[in-house]
Amino acid sequence: MHDFNTLVSFSFPTNILFGCGAVRSLGPHLKDKGMSRPLIVTDKNVAQLDFFKSIVKNLENQGFSIQVFFDIHKNPVKSDVLAGGEYYIKTNRDCIIGIGGGAGMDVARAIALRINHHRDLFDYDDLEGGDKYVTESVPYFVTIPTTSGTGSEVGRSAIISEDDTKRKRILFSPKLLASQVFADPELTYDLPPFVTAATGMDALTHNMEAYLAKGYHPMADGIAIKAIKMISDSIEDAVNNPRNAKARGEMMLASLMGAVAFQKGLGIVHATAHPLSTLLDMHHGLANSMMLPYGMEYNLPGLEDKFKLMETALGTNKSVYNYLHELKSCLGLPDKLSDLNVTVNHLDRLTELAYNDFCLPANPRKAGKNELREIYEKAL
Repeated sequence: MHDFNTLVSFSFPTNILFGCGAVRSLGPHLKDKGMSRPLIVTDKNVAQLDFFKSIVKNLENQGFSIQVFFDIHKNPVKSDVLAGGEYYIKTNRDCIIGIGGGAGMDVARAIALRINHHRDLFDYDDLEGGDKYVTESVPYFVTIPTTSGTGSEVGRSAIISEDDTKRKRILFSPKLLASQVFADPELTYDLPPFVTAATGMDALTHNMEAYLAKGYHPMADGIAIKAIKMISDSIEDAVNNPRNAKARGEMMLASLMGAVAFQKGLGIVHATAHPLSTLLDMHHGLANSMMLPYGMEYNLPGLEDKFKLMETALGTNKSVYNYLHELKSCLGLPDKLSDLNVTVNHLDRLTELAYNDFCLPANPRKAGKNELREIYEKAL
């Protein structure tokens, strides 16, 4: 129970235009803001899709000068951001549009930071107090999500890895919040079932971990519980009936709600999932889905009341642990790390990375290296 005599501080993010067809308002919005030369930042896969080409063509037909930057890694690295920043200056852009999932959004946001901030990029690492150096303006920045997973469209941070060590760094500032989000469920209709499932589990992880995280943020708690219910109601339909507007819309809303909620914090699931991406290049949503049941099982002691509320939101009489295993099976996702070629030889390095992960301190139950290794062993 919170002590109401204790002062706490929490915040809420930006304006969102949501609904089927929302992206068609992009051009008029940019014109209204006096923008004419956007840099669109995305990833290689999105850049090849028909809806992306349609967005570019529609903007060009409205008189915009368009440049596209898509030369980024699946798990973005510093050199991606530096190259994007140079391209922005070279091509004389006046705003940035981030289109995609987490990778495209992270690079777009980091490029926005880079334009007027010229220290070494990782001097701005939030975990080392780097936000104090974010003193200048950033270009006008809008976001358009194409998956329902990370919720990066409403984020204020970018996760960028070092090129050599692959260590993840966090660039953070309220200035990096998009000025406008265009959340259009139609853009997710053609996602492959695996991507829909993995990104959907990512969104579920965000909401469940945010709800359990140690920080105090009652608004985030309420948003997380609502989003957990929305995902439970919609994820299977989104995978199996991909052009169902309601299911796709609920998943997109729940995804961005998760990103709002996890400003409160994340926890042991992300701490153990991040190393799977860093070390083995595993898709982030898939990594979260692999670790989610085991992280939830670990966090149950002492939080039984919260877990009961999550079970209600999930609409199940089963334990959260059993529900998650069954959900993964229904979605066609693998159940064990060994199914993804993870072996016992990886565990020492995975454990070390998890122990030093920036998400672990917010976990409601303390975990040392022995506990983290045991979680990996169960998941194996």
